[in-house]
Amino acid sequence: MNFTKALLFFGLIGSATANLRSVADNFVPEAEHLDLEVMVGNERQLFPLLPGTKCPTGHTCRARTAVRGVSPFIPAMKSGMKTNLQAKLDWNELNDNLQTVVKSNDFCTRRQAMARAAGMAAGVSMATIAMPAYAAQTAEVKMGTDAGGLQFVPAKTTICSGDSVKWINNKGGPHNVVFDEEAIPEGVDQEKISMEEQLGEEGDTFTMSFTTKGEYSYYCEPHRGAGMNAVLVVS
Repeated sequence: MNFTKALLFFGLIGSATANLRSVADNFVPEAEHLDLEVMVGNERQLFPLLPGTKCPTGHTCRARTAVRGVSPFIPAMKSGMKTNLQAKLDWNELNDNLQTVVKSNDFCTRRQAMARAAGMAAGVSMATIAMPAYAAQTAEVKMGTDAGGLQFVPAKTTICSGDSVKWINNKGGPHNVVFDEEAIPEGVDQEKISMEEQLGEEGDTFTMSFTTKGEYSYYCEPHRGAGMNAVLVVS
């Protein structure tokens, strides 16, 4: 399975797992699961659907028997992979990540497990996948509304530990980002995460990564009196 096929495979389950909160701790033996038939190039491939998912209208699906403790995606992946990649994969690690995607109630944990599983299926090295920043993302916050209002947009941003936030000087500058030392997690250096200068030109940016979980309150120093403040939640 090459990188394109890996992305297709995990794209099929990604949207479903984004809002999934919990399922049974183990798949029930002899329970029926469905594989979706998909054409990849000129080849017919079978991709497993999440347990309980009905076959999409207009598509063909085949029934498959699940095994307790083994993600239903594993057998289909093994049958679709080339021998050399199949031999190199740590199937136990891959199974653990896929099980986490389905079972975890925590969005950030699911997202990290999904990214690692997709990387493994695409042949990315374990050393790369194990890096904390491998699954990291960057959220964007506008400084000033499109109409010139003195607000951060959005006013509340939620990210996962290890993610970054990029503040973009949009309208009504100059702006900056200053964190309230009384309203950030204990042990965080307020000066280190705050801006030293102001952004004057539209399109200028400031990016900072966050690892300590908790709630961070911040404001724009030039426009604090106008109520230009916001909240960042790191989970």
